[in-house]
Amino acid sequence: MKLNQAAFKQAKSLIDDGKVVKDSDWSEKQPSSDDENKFLDDKDWDTYGKWFLALDTDENDDTKGHFNFPYGDFKKVHRSAVIAAKQRAGQYDYKDIEDAADELLEKIDGDSK
Repeated sequence: MKLNQAAFKQAKSLIDDGKVVKDSDWSEKQPSSDDENKFLDDKDWDTYGKWFLALDTDENDDTKGHFNFPYGDFKKVHRSAVIAAKQRAGQYDYKDIEDAADELLEKIDGDSK
């Protein structure tokens, strides 16, 4: 599992642009498998992948299994998703992903001060 640099860059840009949901329940707002499929019908795998902070290098590139740790709903960054990603990365000792999520949280929370 490695940090998806393109996704990390996109997340920071979205936060800079104010495209953030600061108070949501990620378990309710996370895109469903159908939502992901609809997104993929209109976009390519690279665009899809930019919504996930991690890449599973053991999985084929053009599969959903290659992309892990979602941080948004294909429109905005969700603070609750970043928290979930940070916690999961910490559980599995993916330090670079955990650090990236922490940096995103600092950016989100810094904007509200």
